[in-house]
Amino acid sequence: MEDYIVSARKYRPSTFKSVVGQKALTATLKNAIQSGRLAHAYLFCGPRGVGKTSCARIFAKTINCLSPADGGEACNECESCRSFNEQRSLNIHELDAASNNSVDDIRSLTEQVRIPPQLGRYKVYIIDEVHMLSAAAFNAFLKTLEEPPHHAIFILATTEKQKILPTILSRCQIYDFSRITIDDMVERLQHVASSEGITAEPEALHVIAQKADGGMRDALSIFDQVVSFTEGHITYRAVIDNLNVLDYEYYFRITGAILGGDVRSGLLILNEILERGFDGQNIITGLAAHFRDLLVCKDEATLVLFEVGASIRERYREMAGQCADRFLFRAIELANRCDLDYRNSRNKRLLLELTLIQLCQLVASPAEEDGKKKTLIKPLAASQPDSPAGAPPAASRTDAASQKEDMSTAASAPVITAPRPGRVQHVPEIKPKQADASKISSIRRTSLKDLGQENGKASPAAYMPQVPDAGNDFSEEDLLKYWIEYAESLTVEKIHLKNTLISCKPSLKENYSMEVSVYNPSQKDEIVNNSAEITGYLCSRLRNSRITMDIRIVEKDEKEMIYTSSEKYNYLAGKNPNLEKLKDVFNLAVE
Repeated sequence: MEDYIVSARKYRPSTFKSVVGQKALTATLKNAIQSGRLAHAYLFCGPRGVGKTSCARIFAKTINCLSPADGGEACNECESCRSFNEQRSLNIHELDAASNNSVDDIRSLTEQVRIPPQLGRYKVYIIDEVHMLSAAAFNAFLKTLEEPPHHAIFILATTEKQKILPTILSRCQIYDFSRITIDDMVERLQHVASSEGITAEPEALHVIAQKADGGMRDALSIFDQVVSFTEGHITYRAVIDNLNVLDYEYYFRITGAILGGDVRSGLLILNEILERGFDGQNIITGLAAHFRDLLVCKDEATLVLFEVGASIRERYREMAGQCADRFLFRAIELANRCDLDYRNSRNKRLLLELTLIQLCQLVASPAEEDGKKKTLIKPLAASQPDSPAGAPPAASRTDAASQKEDMSTAASAPVITAPRPGRVQHVPEIKPKQADASKISSIRRTSLKDLGQENGKASPAAYMPQVPDAGNDFSEEDLLKYWIEYAESLTVEKIHLKNTLISCKPSLKENYSMEVSVYNPSQKDEIVNNSAEITGYLCSRLRNSRITMDIRIVEKDEKEMIYTSSEKYNYLAGKNPNLEKLKDVFNLAVE
């Protein structure tokens, strides 16, 4: 039985022309050979399986060719080329840095560098996976790499350039190898299939190329695996069954259910896919890629980004015509969010189903697709009965109109205007004089509408009872009566507000204005947060819609602070005259 050689080795490139997907780099290397501009050190970096080591070997063979052909290729006929092809050349040395990464290995290499070649002009040293060298080995290699003998050329290959010391990078010419495109890999696979006498459907080769993810070596390995499964006749169905790849048909069916808003059909399709053993994360990532492919198919300019076969391309273009751009944007976003949350989710299937339900709800009405959203604004209160026809009710004014009125009122400070019903006017902060025994720290009048908005509520006017615009007169005794009545009606949940209202009573001022003196910011905040309900209750009970409220914090002067016992007694006796009688009856003295 003849020894079997895998396709990755059998069809490994032996000339620059046979290298797949790296035309720019191979052209640069051939031009350097033809012109004799050879550097002493090269660094080939890029993903796995893209031809780094193969290009290094072809380069080493070509520069030692005794009779190079036109175009910078080796002749493959001279003694140097034959020895290379038969793997007996002494001019090429390969070192695997993954297993030979110590200082001693590098010292052994530098000692071999001194020996000139027996045949040919150059000795080429290929160090694969050079990023695996230790820091000490790199340092031991620096001097030789910078000033090698004229007959020595170093080619370093790595998949992780960022791990190499900058001192090494600065001594090399750097060549970045790119991933191989799907079209290039399909073309190469078709060549291999025809050489081996194997029939293959183009769609099947596209699936293999997509599975390889830019690596030609991976594509050839997958190709051999599929050939063994199909016995020489590669079909699309056989490839997706063997590689456990989700068929395009499932994605088309799910998309059809989403466009139709059919949640139940979508859930059944998802269950069918899961029963076939596919991982949920692969499903959602594939669905996101499917939506992306539909998006790029909608425009001829972006169609070049879509890499599939011709037959499936037409199906994508047909379905892309049924999808709006806005729908695809949101669908990609939802699928990507599900992919990010999948690993941390405890109920992964529910997460997939929830995402599918959200996708089915994305089909919007034509007005929403055009970006036209209707905004419905509910009035905060019904129009007042006495309002003139066509005039907007006071309780349903817009914020902009209310703010404009407040600004105009503040701008005309000397003019006294009638306050709006149920509102607290806004006046600037006043610094009181220190002639009195007590001083007012701050006085701030704020619109009740603004106070409600600061606390995340709607306008307090919405909570006020409908009081006719009346100016019924009332006394301070009436004000205190209903103030206490409101405080006594409060429940246990508002015990702090109840105590504050009992201890901080209002005094009646001009133009139906009341002033409430509080002793700390906590009491002020408590009244401010409930000012709409308090004022509304008083307006209703007193039948006066023009009541306004001022709140101030009173700070006691230091002169009124009590320090001695006599001062304490005099203060308490002033509050309660019975202390004098108690003192006289028991013949007490204050020390």
